[in-house]
Formats: sequence, C-alpha cells, structure tokens
Amino acid sequence: MLQDIAGATPAADGAVKDVTTQSFMKDVIEESKRQPVLVDFWAEWCGPCKQLAPVLEKAVKAAKGKVKLTKMDIDKHPAIPGQMGIQSIPAVIAFVNGQPADGFLGALPESQVNDFIARITKDKLGGEAQDLLKSAEEALAKGNADEAVELFAAVLQDEPSNVPALAGLARAHVLTGALEQAKETLALIPEPKRNDAAAVAARSALEVAEQAQSVGPVGELEQKVAANPLDHQARFELAVALNAAGKREEAADHLLAIVKRDRKWNDDGARKQLVQFFDAWGPTDEATLSGRRKLSSILFA
Repeated sequence: MLQDIAGATPAADGAVKDVTTQSFMKDVIEESKRQPVLVDFWAEWCGPCKQLAPVLEKAVKAAKGKVKLTKMDIDKHPAIPGQMGIQSIPAVIAFVNGQPADGFLGALPESQVNDFIARITKDKLGGEAQDLLKSAEEALAKGNADEAVELFAAVLQDEPSNVPALAGLARAHVLTGALEQAKETLALIPEPKRNDAAAVAARSALEVAEQAQSVGPVGELEQKVAANPLDHQARFELAVALNAAGKREEAADHLLAIVKRDRKWNDDGARKQLVQFFDAWGPTDEATLSGRRKLSSILFA
C-alpha cells in the first residue's frame, strides 16, 4: 500500500497517488484532461513537505472527487521537476487540460490550500472561464497580445482576483511594452497568492523586459561578441536583447556559452539569468525544456 510523505495511508478512493517520471504522462497530463490534477513535489528530508502533506490530502478529500492529488519525490525522479524549473519545495502545481494552470510554493495554511483547490475546481466546473483562459494563453503564445488582453479581461469581469487571468494580462501588457500597466496588474494579485506559478512567471517576464531596456541594439551587441567571443558582458546583454526580440533559443544559447566557459562569471550571473528566462517562458515552453537539458549537460558533465 502506498504511503504519503507524512507516513499516513493515502485516500482509499484513489484521489491521492504517487507518480514517477514514467507514469507522469498518464497520471498527470492525460488525467488532467478529465479533471484537475495536483502534483506535490516533495522529498523525504523536507520538513515543510511533511507539514503540507496532510493538509493537501484533507483538502483533496473534501473536494469529493473534483480534483486528484499526485506526489513526486524529486530525489527519486528529478527529471520532471528539473524541466519545470522547480527550485524549492514543497511546490504544488495544478494541471488542467494537460497544462500547468496554477500553483503555489511552501507549506500554506489549511485555509489557503482550500481556497486554492476551490479556485481550481471552480474553473473546471464552470468551464467557460477555463476555456477563455486557454484561448487567451494560445493567443499570447502566438503573439496576439491585444486578443489575449480581451480574453483575460473577460475572465476578470466575473472573477476579479483570478490569478492566472491577472498574471496572463500582465504578460500580455509586457508583450506590448506597456510595462507600467503590467506592474499595476501584478499589484492586483492578492499577497498570499503572489508565489503562485502564474504570478512568478509574469513577474519574471516583467523583470526581463525591464532589463532589456538597459541594453543596446541586437546588431551592435552581435558585432561586439563577434569581435571578442570572450566578452561575457556583451554576450550577456545580447542574450537579454535577443529574448526581448522573441529569439528565446538564441538567447539561451548565449547564456549557456558563458556558463560553459566561465561558470563563476559575475557571481554565476549567466546561469541565474537563464533560470529567470525559464520562469518567464514557463515550464512547458520548448525553449525552457531545451535550455534545461543543455544546462544540465554542462553542469553535470
């Protein structure tokens, strides 16, 4: 019989399940197309993880079949959390329709966990809000910022504190260059929910956009790097400029080049910047997945 990380027996109704790298596609991605699935990333040595575990299980049981809970031990199965950019635990990510939709970090109190699950299941049961969010994310991914703004705003008319919608709206403003509007939108996210995955991604996107304002044009920076491939500062600024231009993989490759040549440069600045890119791009973006694989091959070669 499976045991949870606090040592108690999981729910007999199958709402709580251990998940592995091999079973992740079936138990999380595919299952989330039928109902929301929470992934609790934890480790045996993590005290706050053990504190959160019974709170999560209680909340999931109270939802009476509207949501499932899976648990992934990051020590035994590091690939998935690595690809998703999980850097601290406990981390809980909610998957809906095959995609990460929301999440939080740390051992939240029972009331906040209940609010989180209520929000996830409400979106699922209502249907319309979730459909609007999905369409808005698709528009944003295609660079259709104006369409995304309208769709996120439609969700917020009925749910003014919807974190994925507020975060998405902020990212849409970043895409159009309206950074002050992005800041104002992020400020509307309630304080207890500012560590939700969507909020972290939007905040990172804003910070990266602000960085891009302080670097030179791509062409000039490319010339500097071509003239001196060991000019790490110029290469770093080129990566920031390329990301702002939507050339994510090129931006990642330049930062990876710095990490490979001089990991300690600027207090590990290239790797830190790359991780911030991953946060801004999101855990399922192709550039994030590719960049994490390349980074791992450098760090653990």
